Amino acid sequence: MLSYLTGSGWRKLFNACNQCCIFLLCVSTCCSLAGIMVEYTLEVTTGSMLHAGTFHNLYVTLIGSERQSERTQLTSFGLDDKTGKVGTYAVTTLFSLGCLLLLKLEKDPFHDSPEKDWFCSTIVVRTPEEDDIFFPCHSWLSRGDSVLLRGGRATKAFEDLHPRLVSQRKKELVQQKLMYKWYLYAEGMSYILNINDPKTVPAEIRFSFSKAFEFRYKGEETSAELKLKGLTGSTEHFESFEAMKAVSWFNNSPVSEYVAEHWKDDDFFGYQFLNGNNPFMIQRCSKLPTNFPVTEEMVKPFLANGSSLTAEMMKGNIFIVDYKMMEDLPTRVINGKPVAMTAALCLLYLNPEEKLLPIAIQLGQQPSEDTPIFLPTDLEADWLLAKIFVRNADALYAIIRSHFQKIHLLAEVFAMATLRNLPMSHPLYKLLMPHHRHTLHVNILARTLLLGPGRFLANTSLGVDGVTELLRRGFSKTTYTSLCLPESIAARGLESIPNYYYKDDALSLWSIINSFIKAMVAYYYPSDREVSADYELQEWINEIFYYGFLGNDDSGIPSSFQKVEELIKFVTMVVFTSSAQHAAVSGGQFHFYGWIPNGPLVLHQDPPTTKGQSSMEAILKYLPKKSFAGFSTSTLWRLSRKYSDFVPLGTYPEQRFDEPAALQMIKDFQAELSSISVAITKRNSELELPFNYLNPKVIENSVTI
Repeated sequence: MLSYLTGSGWRKLFNACNQCCIFLLCVSTCCSLAGIMVEYTLEVTTGSMLHAGTFHNLYVTLIGSERQSERTQLTSFGLDDKTGKVGTYAVTTLFSLGCLLLLKLEKDPFHDSPEKDWFCSTIVVRTPEEDDIFFPCHSWLSRGDSVLLRGGRATKAFEDLHPRLVSQRKKELVQQKLMYKWYLYAEGMSYILNINDPKTVPAEIRFSFSKAFEFRYKGEETSAELKLKGLTGSTEHFESFEAMKAVSWFNNSPVSEYVAEHWKDDDFFGYQFLNGNNPFMIQRCSKLPTNFPVTEEMVKPFLANGSSLTAEMMKGNIFIVDYKMMEDLPTRVINGKPVAMTAALCLLYLNPEEKLLPIAIQLGQQPSEDTPIFLPTDLEADWLLAKIFVRNADALYAIIRSHFQKIHLLAEVFAMATLRNLPMSHPLYKLLMPHHRHTLHVNILARTLLLGPGRFLANTSLGVDGVTELLRRGFSKTTYTSLCLPESIAARGLESIPNYYYKDDALSLWSIINSFIKAMVAYYYPSDREVSADYELQEWINEIFYYGFLGNDDSGIPSSFQKVEELIKFVTMVVFTSSAQHAAVSGGQFHFYGWIPNGPLVLHQDPPTTKGQSSMEAILKYLPKKSFAGFSTSTLWRLSRKYSDFVPLGTYPEQRFDEPAALQMIKDFQAELSSISVAITKRNSELELPFNYLNPKVIENSVTI
């Protein structure tokens, strides 16, 4: 029954506890006079990850509403270097401490053994009154470190009545804001964490030992393979398409093999706009853009017998993909010449067999004699080359805009705002922190390893300046509607398009996540008044609005919350973006782009200005050279693989909540995710090319790679 008390109910209970504490103090005083000590029993749990244990001395101080205990050493008995170890200890006092408020945990600053960090997961304190109070920690402690933990139920700021709790809450946020500071990455873009050296990442947000080792080892392994195959430093083009198969050896799978076999097929080209790495561009076309002069005669041969382009648009069977955002981007310069980059337009038709087929491609935004409209009836090499230029634009847009800008950088904003504005005892902190795991660290690595001069993205068609400009343009176009999946699908007119497995699975996941968030938020915020009164929550969304969206009202991002339903929707978006949406664009990178012609990240010649001039041999001169092909493939493999410390969506190995109601909501969430996983597996068993990227079993809880 206690777990379902409202905020006002808890305040009444807390006042009653104050009276109870007075009574307990009197009883304890009598016991003390009789020579009876008061004992608190502690169960201290070491984390289960690699190198979490320690032999160092630890000290604890219990802080109550009346007084605090002596600084007590946790004896070496039960404390060792094993991970997942639970040690039991006792803290005795002459008098009751009153209501137990805080627990101070310290690591010996003078221990003479080699320096070794220790990870404390949780501490459970049993009071003399037989109450168990849960203190989540989930922190690394180095020599001389200390941490002040808050136990009990998750609370908002206005629910804290004791001055010591109020003071500690404020101090915690001051410390967090000193540690995590905003930094402007580039003009016209969202702010980032002001740490640029991966070696200085704070312990609380860094990779686990196992992941750091795996990431480094896989990098060394792929580098060795590239050298062994003679790809490192090679400036040669591939002699044939068959020779390219030697590059994609890292992680061959049924999907990557399917891509290599079907990449020329028109139906697979169309399929990728629905279920590839960038299923966010396609939209229903009811009227052709004025700069895309496709005529009825051009496309009539590709439509159903007796039909017309106008009729098919009215039926909702015509779709368009427009890369206008990429028009006139600065590109990389090779041998004194800028690399080609096309802001392509592609028209697609959903035929009676429910296959989505390209029917017209224009490699530029400005129609002219030098920018012909390519059609499926053109020479095979002409049509294939036009599709390759579209795939080049789509791959770059997917990696830089859809993946890095709309997910990684936004997830960083969400994580920063949480760390800076919500104390560990806040219910939203407990709810969101598992969905921020490793995000800041991986973004620091991304900026260091992928974005700098000479790095991976700098060697694509766009180069450093082009990547930055595309990020800036993408940021200016990011809206709340585009981040909220049901609204985005509706805005693009894609509610009823068949075989859009991304849409089907993503909408199911959005609904399940939303139900979970609704239950959790409604439990801790039973009324709109409690939402508007939570000043920590208001600071959280205010920082997201100003540092994540530069205070742009046109984005539709809220700057404050007044209603419970507003909070539910926004938190749903945060969790969905950091988990399912990331999985949709991340998991298939190697599968779809590992076969070089299907997602070339650089093309070495200008797009064709006339028809009839291409050949299959000539196309090879457009595609990436051996060195970059090997480098890009190995990089995408590292960024697509599953690491050993993978945490699936809805799994919370670090317990932060103690309320039975909240724990039951998590179990219900996990059951719903398990149910959709079964349904996806069953559907995939009937598909020629399974779509498994949004199966909850392969979705990570946060942006970690």
